[in-house]
Amino acid sequence: MNAMHVEMGEIENEPARPKITDAKGILQQNREFLDFFWDIAKPEQEIRLKAIENLIQYLKTSEKTDELTYTLKRLVDGLAHTREAARPGFSLALGQVLSVFEEVPLRTAFDQIKEKHNLAKVKKKLIRNAAFGNFFGVLALSQSTRLPKEPQVVLECVQLLQSLSQYREHLRDLPRKTMVDILSETSEEVFEEVLLGALQTDLSSAFSTPEQLQLLLVAMQRFPQVLKPKKLKKLLGTSTIITMDNIPKLTDVLKMAARSVKKDRLLPAVALDLLQISLREDNFELFWRETIINGMLKDQPGPTHYLSYRLLGSALPLLTLAQLKQVLNGEVMRAYGEHVVSAQLPDRFKFAPEMETYVGDFLQGCDDPEKQLAVMVAFSLLTNQGYPVVPSFWRVVQHLQPTALQSYVDWLKDMFLNPRLDSCLDFSTRRQKENQEGGVQRENCIFRLRKWIIPRLTSIAENNQVKREEALVMDVARFVFFHAFFNAKKATPDILETEATLSVPLDEKTRAIVINSFFGLLQHINHLPLLGDSPEVAARNQRHVQGVMADGSMWIFCLVRYADSLLNQPKYAQSTQPFSPEQRQAWDSMLASVGTLMKKSKKGQTPETSAFQQLFLLVGIHLFKAPEDLVDLMQDLQNCMEKAQEKKSKKKKKPVTGSAAAGEEEPHWAEVVVDILLSLLSQPSRHIRHVCRTVFSNICPHVTARALTAILDVLDPDKDEEDSAIVVTDDTDSDKIKKKDKKKKGEDDEDDEEMNEEESDASDDDSDEGEDEAMEEGGEVDQNFRIELMKVLQNQGAVATKVDGSDDDELDDEAMMKLDGSIASLFLEQKKKMQAKKDEKDKLKKEKTLVRDFKIKVLDLVEVFLARQGSSPLVLGMVEPLLSVIESGMSSESDQQEQDFLRKAADIFKNQLCRAKQYCKTVGDRQGELHDLLEKLMTKTQKLSDSSVSLYFFSASLYLVKVLRGGVPGASADGKTTLSTEELRFMGNVDVERVSAIFKGALCSFMTRRKSPLSGLMFVDLFTRFPVLCVNLLVTAVEHITTGVREHQQSQASAMVLRGLQSREVQQLLAGDPWAGLLQQAVGHVAASLETVVETGKNKVVQEKLVKALELGLFLVKTVNQQKLSVDLEPLKKVIQSMREVLGFRKTGQMEDTYWAVMKHFGVIKPKRDRTRKTKEDQAEPTAPKKKKGFLPETKKRKNRKKQLPVSEQGAADANTVPLGKPEGGKKKRNNKRKQPGGTPVLTARRDTCINSQEGHLY
Repeated sequence: MNAMHVEMGEIENEPARPKITDAKGILQQNREFLDFFWDIAKPEQEIRLKAIENLIQYLKTSEKTDELTYTLKRLVDGLAHTREAARPGFSLALGQVLSVFEEVPLRTAFDQIKEKHNLAKVKKKLIRNAAFGNFFGVLALSQSTRLPKEPQVVLECVQLLQSLSQYREHLRDLPRKTMVDILSETSEEVFEEVLLGALQTDLSSAFSTPEQLQLLLVAMQRFPQVLKPKKLKKLLGTSTIITMDNIPKLTDVLKMAARSVKKDRLLPAVALDLLQISLREDNFELFWRETIINGMLKDQPGPTHYLSYRLLGSALPLLTLAQLKQVLNGEVMRAYGEHVVSAQLPDRFKFAPEMETYVGDFLQGCDDPEKQLAVMVAFSLLTNQGYPVVPSFWRVVQHLQPTALQSYVDWLKDMFLNPRLDSCLDFSTRRQKENQEGGVQRENCIFRLRKWIIPRLTSIAENNQVKREEALVMDVARFVFFHAFFNAKKATPDILETEATLSVPLDEKTRAIVINSFFGLLQHINHLPLLGDSPEVAARNQRHVQGVMADGSMWIFCLVRYADSLLNQPKYAQSTQPFSPEQRQAWDSMLASVGTLMKKSKKGQTPETSAFQQLFLLVGIHLFKAPEDLVDLMQDLQNCMEKAQEKKSKKKKKPVTGSAAAGEEEPHWAEVVVDILLSLLSQPSRHIRHVCRTVFSNICPHVTARALTAILDVLDPDKDEEDSAIVVTDDTDSDKIKKKDKKKKGEDDEDDEEMNEEESDASDDDSDEGEDEAMEEGGEVDQNFRIELMKVLQNQGAVATKVDGSDDDELDDEAMMKLDGSIASLFLEQKKKMQAKKDEKDKLKKEKTLVRDFKIKVLDLVEVFLARQGSSPLVLGMVEPLLSVIESGMSSESDQQEQDFLRKAADIFKNQLCRAKQYCKTVGDRQGELHDLLEKLMTKTQKLSDSSVSLYFFSASLYLVKVLRGGVPGASADGKTTLSTEELRFMGNVDVERVSAIFKGALCSFMTRRKSPLSGLMFVDLFTRFPVLCVNLLVTAVEHITTGVREHQQSQASAMVLRGLQSREVQQLLAGDPWAGLLQQAVGHVAASLETVVETGKNKVVQEKLVKALELGLFLVKTVNQQKLSVDLEPLKKVIQSMREVLGFRKTGQMEDTYWAVMKHFGVIKPKRDRTRKTKEDQAEPTAPKKKKGFLPETKKRKNRKKQLPVSEQGAADANTVPLGKPEGGKKKRNNKRKQPGGTPVLTARRDTCINSQEGHLY
């Protein structure tokens, strides 16, 4: 009772809480109603919106007026909620309630808001919440859409928002923005009669803050008839906003606005409103020049610059064509270009993506092609020393209209032919100006501009998002091809490219870029779908028709015809590398062959015809790039096609006999094609690589064993590297290798020019350091060099000899100069030798890289053949070569290119060969050969040192067994069909006894060797895929449950046996007595294995063995009980029961759970753990006292050694001991010992004890 009085007293002394006016007890009557307000206060937006919706629906269906009153009061209270996420929810709910229930006067709600959140009466610590309560209350009234209907409430709301401006540290500019929103919804009459007087002060001080200026600008846009020039004159002193007197004030306001949105990274609304006012007042030029260029851009790069860029992007849709050209050719664009170049460094803010969004939105919404063209041209003319700052692949091009796109392409071509650098808005960065003291060279700027234009043209033709026509793509392709390989001599209307000549001739670097761009474009248009929007085009594209035009002709053939027209008119177009008579003959024969093939294809297109046609066109177009290398290739291709046609015609006639058989000794045409493909793959071209894949895919049915061997010989690591190097390149010159590397690099776009220059400067320094390092890396000094150096010194008398005993001091100046020259020449010669060695090393490294890249491309052909001809017997010849590639790759160096090659080879072997659904099912007379190969592979598998390589060899062995078995009769593709016992026993051409012996030997090797590359999963895979072999190996696996060389092998044997016994096919094959006998044998071995397990401890291997054995035992017991077999389980039961006494099995885990699952089948249930609570007596047992912080525990303290003395000696020790911590005097601590009569040294005092000797105590 006393405690109750105390609690009641505490309650009475607490401050009184405000009482809720709930006369009818709503809180006690309806819990669902109150939950709405709890959900409105939650931070999740979806929950809040759902609660508001449910509250409105509830109030509509309810007829209780008190609930609406309570709702209004509760929502007003929540406007100042301490949790910030809850305030917007209550504000939105209040606005929705006032909007739906118009019977609630706005005046009532507004008065409640003012009364509840009175800033004059609230406590100081709650001022922030009260300020937000007032703001969100006005916001709710504004969102109710009823505010414009009550002018007096509008006025008071505006006045309240004005009063909140003093709490800017809490509300920032939210009140001003809300005032702008209220103005935008207020009628002109209400504004003039009610609000204008209240806003007089804010409108008069419009140039003070961005919020006040925006309020004025919105009022001017909303009520132009009220705020006429005379009224503005009275308010501001000027009749317009944009004047020279107001420019400084406007600049300061914009700078304030720019800093306020620094973190938000957006354009302030006041800036866009100011831009629109300048356009309306026809003072845009003055505003842009004085406020933006001479005002904002004068600051250091930062928020003011970014506001200028955002204003530029936002102004694009608002300006006329003349204004666009003026703005896009001014200082804001130049500053933006400098920002783009400088922002390429890491960890810098990049505005380019934001500007791309602005330009893309403008182009997408603009219908005027001239404006679109003006914007594209202006951004293309913004250059850094000739190189445009926008990327060559710019996604905004996809929004151009067809007319604007065509005009833009024409402009790009004209700029390429006649570079007008004076029309560019060019700039140089500070670092570039410092590095180029002599100024920028015009030739370099022209090179950089052309270097950008060509990729821009090709990107337009390649971009599938751009709305382009076939004529535009062909126009770009013809233009790039012409300037890659020809020069215009004289204009002719038949060749449009000759009508405009180059004002500045192309240099070699530019032409190399154009050539690479052309072949990149050629690769793309070879995959180009049909262009157009017609239903017919869409239907043909669904059939994946690529590389052809609407009339059915191939893009590459049209380009070949165009090239032929140029060659036939040397009067108007001159080739940069004229063909020799032999090369021209090869070109003409190519055209004739293509024409013949096209005539045949009209009768019926065949893969063979298509393959030859693509090859002829590909080799023909590449004659312009490397005519010397491809002439012989063209002749081989011609002979190959003739042989293929002859063989095809002979097949229609009688069989070949007699002398005609002698001709068959010549290579098959498919072999020649394969050789040609291998030669083409040595070229660093993605287009050639794709064409070779396509061509080889077409001729796969005709590929012979010799042709396939030629492909595999390239991959064979045992072949001489010289042969493979010859395949890659016939040039022994390192210059050609360097050229190829440059061509490969030329395929990539180079947008970051400034960074490239800096890197090149750094590379120059690195090259000098590299030379010094090369001198140091020489290791031991070359003995020949040492001998030569000694000879020079001796000849000049600089080294003393035994004969004359001369000294260095005897040399005069002339002799010293001569000696210096001789030494310098000797060191220069030695440096050249070392550089030659380094160059040779680099050359070999590059050749090795080219060879590896070539082999990766050749793997494409292997992959294609396996995909198209997986069921061909020729596939069997790929097993050993691919395994040798994987084996050598595992043991070779681990650079990235080698890893890519190995990964691709392993993927092809595993997925395309071993796991392919289509495989060779007819071996013919090769049964013995395949069995020998199987034995060879399994023998090598056991001798390997790397288990990962062994896995591939084992998979190859299983693949050979699958091939020998062939298709299983009655088996379905999904494997769900139940097979009969005879069908399960079917093994095709497999010699079951021999193969079983092979795998049995491997299994015994795995079980008896301590270090074996084999693994248990390999044999589990074997058991799963071939039940017949599993039956033959199960007995051996069961025996090794106890005879395995180590616990690991024994556990793997248990796992193998379990997986084999679980197989439904194995159970079907062993049905009857064999099945029961095998289970009995397994029970005995499992029991024997468990007997050896005495203590698991922390040995994971032993635990693994125990778990596997228990799992197998569980299966055995469960199967015997379910099938009611005559198998004696008593030995297993005894062993398992005895294990409980040794190991306990009281914890939980896999091993314990498996053990008790086995015991459950023997009728023993796992005992439940005693979970009874402790009694009070047990809880009252003494517990160890808590350790005090800062004190040593008792176990760490020094024990008082005097307690260890005999009883007779304790008294003397006590008398001579000074209390701990109170030494007598400040003398040094000592370890004092003395001899006792018994001869035992006794410690008479602690180390901190000091005794005064004058008083007779021990010292």
